[in-house]
Amino acid sequence: MCNTACATVAMAASGEKAPCDAYITLLSYSEANKVKTCSVAMEETRLIQLPDPSETMNEAGKLFHLSLPIALTALLVYSRSIVSMLFLGSLGELPLAAGSLAIAFANITGYSVLSGLSLGMEPICSQAFGANQRRLLALTLHRSILFLLCSVLPISLLWLSMSKILLFLKQDEGVTKLAHTHLLFSIPDLFSFSFIHPIRIYLRSQSITRPVTLASASAAFFHLPANLLLVTHLKLGISGVAAAAASTNLFLLCSLLFLSRAHLPPWRGPAEEKLAGWGPLACLAAPSCASVCLEWWWYELMILLCGLLPEPKPALAAMGVLIQTTSLVYVFPSSLGFGTSARVGNELGANRPAAARGVAATALAASAAMGMAAMGFGFVMSERWGRMFTTDEKILKLTAAALPIIGLCELGNCPQTVGCGVLRGTARPSMAANVNLGAFYFVGLPVAVVMGFGFGFGFRGLWLGLLAAQGSCAAFMMYAVKSTDWEAQANRAQSLAMAADSSV
Repeated sequence: MCNTACATVAMAASGEKAPCDAYITLLSYSEANKVKTCSVAMEETRLIQLPDPSETMNEAGKLFHLSLPIALTALLVYSRSIVSMLFLGSLGELPLAAGSLAIAFANITGYSVLSGLSLGMEPICSQAFGANQRRLLALTLHRSILFLLCSVLPISLLWLSMSKILLFLKQDEGVTKLAHTHLLFSIPDLFSFSFIHPIRIYLRSQSITRPVTLASASAAFFHLPANLLLVTHLKLGISGVAAAAASTNLFLLCSLLFLSRAHLPPWRGPAEEKLAGWGPLACLAAPSCASVCLEWWWYELMILLCGLLPEPKPALAAMGVLIQTTSLVYVFPSSLGFGTSARVGNELGANRPAAARGVAATALAASAAMGMAAMGFGFVMSERWGRMFTTDEKILKLTAAALPIIGLCELGNCPQTVGCGVLRGTARPSMAANVNLGAFYFVGLPVAVVMGFGFGFGFRGLWLGLLAAQGSCAAFMMYAVKSTDWEAQANRAQSLAMAADSSV
């Protein structure tokens, strides 16, 4: 294995193509360490100096200009979800409960899966752009779209069987029937997102954000009249809410295709090129999907645990308010994380390990400041924030007790989210998945159960579990980033591009 790794590094240095299976072997972290050992044996690794203040400020400006439009886009998407929930609420308690159940099921089994799988293309695209390999960049976009479209089929079949699954789990029959209707009208979303996610990542890897932001703004303006037409005027009920969301995402896709037509590669060339070479993409997509899903699913588990508390109704309502709050706050570190992933990948693809390290250091410093600001928000707004959503005193009391804990969670969440972006940029999503698994399910979940039910902290105890998860996750991520050998990662980036290109 060491000989294979050394040969791959040697080919990367000389400009020859590395075989695809050699790169797939290099994807694991342990094999990356073998590459590092072999590289040191071949030649002494040169010391990478920290960037000077002017370089740091320059990189901070690049990250800001890349991350700000991403954050604005996420806020526009967030506003659409609020509009949908308002229209569901206007239909009554039963449609609201059914819509919430359908959205939760769709998030767990569909949206999180497609979002995670699409991130597998991110390191390939960002590093290929840094290495100026335009052909590989275009092929990765086309392959990713086909890959997601293939994933849509099993997800659609699962959604068609939703009512049977939920009835087997003893869910209310009336709520389940309406939730199933909502999900059926949401199936077109799966096809829309199979194009939207890859196009968005393809553009972001090249620091192109304007088309996505403008398309998202157009879709946000389209969403309200679509709901008014289908829900209020045509009185289609919960079907209208789902159809409005699906039509909005289709409108988003059409707008994105129109606005980014100058940047997208033409769909031409032999079909064999697009259908081959899925190995490196799949090896990155699977752990990326696991990393995203493990974190998304944690919040769904929190909702289930709320149902086991002595007073589940106010706890579930407060949990809904707080999850919406954390989703809003999460927009900012996640946007910085996406920008960091693109910039780290670009610099590694261009074989500039010192610059990639500077990007990571600058982004983590910014994430620490972001975490401090979020913590201040949690403490300052603890008594006021809940009143924007409800006047129920029980819900307000639970919200006020949990918000300071959420603020403390953000001290860890912001750096760990950006650290995850660094790992994606270095094509190590499996490490991020392992960190999320260990932190959320082997640390956070036991702490939440023990504090919430064993020690009698109740609702606050569940959020203390999240605090433990975020703290340990941040520590693991910081260790992973700090121990990164940037020279070895630059060599892996050259191997990635060559392995993916050799399959053409």
